Amino acid sequence: MSQLRYKFDSVVSLPIPDMQLKEIVEKAKDWALMHGVAMRSKTNFSEDMLHFAPFILIPSPFPRKEFWKAIDIQPTLNEMMHWVAHNPEFLRNCLKDTVCVDEFTGNLFNVYEKVLEEGTAQKISLGLLRSDYMAHSDAGNRINQVEINTIASSFAGISSQFQSFNRFVLSELGHPDKIKNLPENNALQGLCEGMLEAWKLYGSTSAVILFIVEEVTYNICDQRYHEYELVRLQPQIQIMRCTLTQVAARARLDANKKLFVGDKEVAVVYFRAGYEPSHYPSQREWDARILMEKSLAIKCPSIHYHLAGTKKVQQVLAKSGAVEMFISDAKKVNAVKNIFTGLYSLDFDEVGNKAVQMALDSPERFVLKPQREGGGHNVYGEDVREAVLKMKDKKERTAWILMDRINPPVTSGYMIRPGSTEKPDIVDLVSELGIFGVIIGDSEKIISNHQVGHMLRTKISTANEGGVAAGLGALDSPYLIE
Repeated sequence: MSQLRYKFDSVVSLPIPDMQLKEIVEKAKDWALMHGVAMRSKTNFSEDMLHFAPFILIPSPFPRKEFWKAIDIQPTLNEMMHWVAHNPEFLRNCLKDTVCVDEFTGNLFNVYEKVLEEGTAQKISLGLLRSDYMAHSDAGNRINQVEINTIASSFAGISSQFQSFNRFVLSELGHPDKIKNLPENNALQGLCEGMLEAWKLYGSTSAVILFIVEEVTYNICDQRYHEYELVRLQPQIQIMRCTLTQVAARARLDANKKLFVGDKEVAVVYFRAGYEPSHYPSQREWDARILMEKSLAIKCPSIHYHLAGTKKVQQVLAKSGAVEMFISDAKKVNAVKNIFTGLYSLDFDEVGNKAVQMALDSPERFVLKPQREGGGHNVYGEDVREAVLKMKDKKERTAWILMDRINPPVTSGYMIRPGSTEKPDIVDLVSELGIFGVIIGDSEKIISNHQVGHMLRTKISTANEGGVAAGLGALDSPYLIE
């Protein structure tokens, strides 16, 4: 990885004088708590307590042109992922080796095959997607796509609040003139309007939206924001929250394949869990997933959308000629290819063997990625060589992909984390932009397709992972610069 990092100037002059810094940090913490920019503690968990979510005090610079490029391309990415999800032959070819060696992806694929074989009562799918990017210093700070998320795309709720937080902080620091460079963010409303549209398409005003959640939810505010926004948009709507285990115990299909949980008919199933092996402690949870997939309820995501978001599919889409299978407009195809970074298969063929050798020769240039969501699973630096050496002669390697490491520009700022009583230090930071999209359709047509908002996660420049829920990143907002 290149050691020459491009550096953006901070949005305000640093350091902030000690007295002013102490005062603004106190105000910012209270603002965050009072506006639900908060989470439950993983170290001192209680349903009755919240702490503020880690945040960056001053919004981080992001290239204006690249921000709007990411915004503009989201409907094209939505469309591409929709047609990928509805192409069984493509999904099978992408995942045929992976499902043999990755048990979890194999289990997901078994659900998919059962649904294809037995049929689903509901042809319509709802996609709430998020495409993540970093600006790449080695390419003139152009955005490169890190990944696209098709399940449990989080932080729209809190991020929609966070722009107001940044406006407050900049005003308090005497920089109200800078607020104009914070782009509007209506991600929460946009995603909830997508769920509401799916609920209306289902056609029963008494049916509920079912949130599938973890046994213990730390990121509670972000999830609850979606519930409260749905009720604000449609006061008669009812939301249920269930784990997969609870669905297994309480759910049934009637003769028309309507899904009932208890006595409540379900119109939309919104998965905020189900993307990790730990969410399926027994076969009962897998049976519950199959039951929901076969039902008349509209799934977000359906099992084919879930599989379309795997890293292996992302890697295959970066191959020559792949995007053209799903997007016909040449200009759109070029725009998509322009955001891809280098992605390499580790299959047992000439291409895979070459990628293995590249990883062994220059591990610092790559990230090794498994088929997992939720953060904390990737391998970096010298660990790449060690991991590849261990599995280079084993089938296990086909469950991973290799990705060029993106070298993002650095900025300086203050990261504020709960529990710290020390004066925050100025640290070097790097950011990852996420763009949210909504798409609704079936195998023949797209009913609705929109870009709806954004989020920014920022981490210490030397950290590898940057997930806020995983405990390594912090919430932020893009400050657009030329």
